[in-house]
Amino acid sequence: MFRWSLHGDGRTIAPTAIVLPEERLVWPLTIGIGAQHVIAMFGATFLVPLLTGFPPSTTLLFSGIGTLLFLTITRNKVPSYLGSSFAFIAPITASTQADSMGAALGGVMVTGLLLAVLGLIVARVGTRWITVLMPPVVMGSIVALIGFNLAPTAYDNFKQSSLTATITLLAVVLCTALFKGMLGRVSVLLGVLVGYVVAVLRGEVDFTPVADAAWLGLPEFHHPEFDLGLLPMFLPVVVVLLAENVGHVTSVGLMTNRNLDHMVGRTLASDGLATALSAGFGGSPTTTYGENIGVMSATRVYSTAAYWVAGIVAILLSLSPKVGAAIFTIPAGVLGGVTFVLYGLIGIVGVRMWVDGKVDFSRPKNQFTAGVALVIGIANVTWTFGGIQLTGIALGTIAALAIFHVMNQLGRVTGTEVESEPAEIVEPTVHG
Repeated sequence: MFRWSLHGDGRTIAPTAIVLPEERLVWPLTIGIGAQHVIAMFGATFLVPLLTGFPPSTTLLFSGIGTLLFLTITRNKVPSYLGSSFAFIAPITASTQADSMGAALGGVMVTGLLLAVLGLIVARVGTRWITVLMPPVVMGSIVALIGFNLAPTAYDNFKQSSLTATITLLAVVLCTALFKGMLGRVSVLLGVLVGYVVAVLRGEVDFTPVADAAWLGLPEFHHPEFDLGLLPMFLPVVVVLLAENVGHVTSVGLMTNRNLDHMVGRTLASDGLATALSAGFGGSPTTTYGENIGVMSATRVYSTAAYWVAGIVAILLSLSPKVGAAIFTIPAGVLGGVTFVLYGLIGIVGVRMWVDGKVDFSRPKNQFTAGVALVIGIANVTWTFGGIQLTGIALGTIAALAIFHVMNQLGRVTGTEVESEPAEIVEPTVHG
């Protein structure tokens, strides 16, 4: 498990070479690259607990533990960092408002366990059934409505300090446009830092909690509660996690010139278990991170040794309450600016799925599937019956699945539908 062969002399990489998952560079370089992975994931990962009210230090702790669990279950064959998943923000926020943090954690835990079970199924039967059940028009619609459903939440933060939020938004956009390589990969973090400085200068930051926090200590733990009426709003998130995991494995396989399809079951199971474990103690749900794929691509180092370093560093950071207190000082205006970008990009990932899947929107079944699902999600249509609450995300998901498959089957019976829908999964690359 902990044995990596040295790549060449351990210090240099030939122009056309890559450092494979089972290889490593000398430890000082490996530690440095591991630290880069922490920086790459940090900006997006700490935003999830800020937006949901979960403890940041607990999220960092289980982000690190989840990464080590992922590497162990996948037997060091799939390099990946598990950061916080943005796909859960809407159901977590709704559950917290309707009940409590414990109820939200219960929903996250059940979703994680369901994903782990799906991983076991995929390990036995493959991924073909996923693309049959959710072709690109369906999967893209579900991912898009999850992002766009969060628009009111982003605006609620934005309007609390419009100037700070606008500067933060512009900083993220400009950093993305101006910088390449590592700086470009952490444009969200840079934008937050710029917005934070502006907020400090405008007197919007209270440093008292940081001064009062201890340097060393255990994170704040919470435990899940289970409300069956709230669980349906979490289930659509599984769609995003499936797409992210399959896309991650496909991307890593392409970059390392290997077929890793046989590992998808393990990656899904490990991500699901990591999410359930995190929820068991009050941490945010986890997912594979596109930012860290960017670091691998830029450095050409796919060594899982670097990810072990990243996981350990995250765990060590989580043991300082001052780190968590400092993260919680980020004001609403900064969050408003950065979430305008992040939530919008989650929605655009769904649109990208339509493009990459070559969805033909001249066909009524695709028009109705996407159109109705998006309106339900954006309007956040909510039904409550029998103690069960279905929000816009859950109802939009049901609508997308039902409309597509009903129209598809009826079209084949009547002869108006003769072609099969392209079936492929593409990778959402935006912050989980």
